[in-house]
Amino acid sequence: MKLVLLGTGGYYTNDRRHTACLMLPEAGVVLDAGTGIFRLRDYLATDRLDIFLTHAHLDHVIGLTYLMDLLPPDVLARTTVHAEPAKIAAVREHLFAEPVFPVAPPFALQPLAREVALADGGTLRYFRLAHPGGSVGFRLDWPSGSMAYVTDTTAGASAPYLDDIRGVDVLVHEAYFGDEDPHLAEITGHSRLPDVARLAAAADVGVLIMVHVNPQLADDNDFDCDAARKMFANTHLGSDQMELEF
Repeated sequence: MKLVLLGTGGYYTNDRRHTACLMLPEAGVVLDAGTGIFRLRDYLATDRLDIFLTHAHLDHVIGLTYLMDLLPPDVLARTTVHAEPAKIAAVREHLFAEPVFPVAPPFALQPLAREVALADGGTLRYFRLAHPGGSVGFRLDWPSGSMAYVTDTTAGASAPYLDDIRGVDVLVHEAYFGDEDPHLAEITGHSRLPDVARLAAAADVGVLIMVHVNPQLADDNDFDCDAARKMFANTHLGSDQMELEF
């Protein structure tokens, strides 16, 4: 299964990164709808899409307003956005409020089911995360491989969602901060690089890909991946349009 990172930045765009969006083209699955979704058309491989939202903060949903220009009408008509009911209500009431965006969403908005069947025998499950306003993570399993996507939460070797991600081939996890004050991560509901590496080791995942990084980071080389690799060797900093197979 191919995974494409369409947007790997957090909060706002910069010259290197757009905000949160991942895609599994063969499965017709998109995870989050940040500004990186503008690249979706280049990878479209199915006649329908299922978009799963972790939460409704703007850097994760603004791309829903782009879909009318990005998708062919027949695909748009078969597109479903899945999210928790309160997040769907927020998207309808605020993002698609007439004074903000005067076009009603031309795709389905559906409450997120506990388990969703995917193409090629796959399944998607969600698990709750601690974050201001509430968020969820996703685990996707196929007979041939598995991945988890966790963003907008505070990581740690004993995180409550440890068992939900245990043993996945690919863990895509936010690392908004480097080794800054742990208290800052806790109060903002985000993760530090060392804590994410410890989590990956504790969960015995195959590879760790870090996303949702701080847009104020002047240079990716300022992110100390070498220190993280001492805790979990197979650690990599995600970049926009990075592709992985699992």
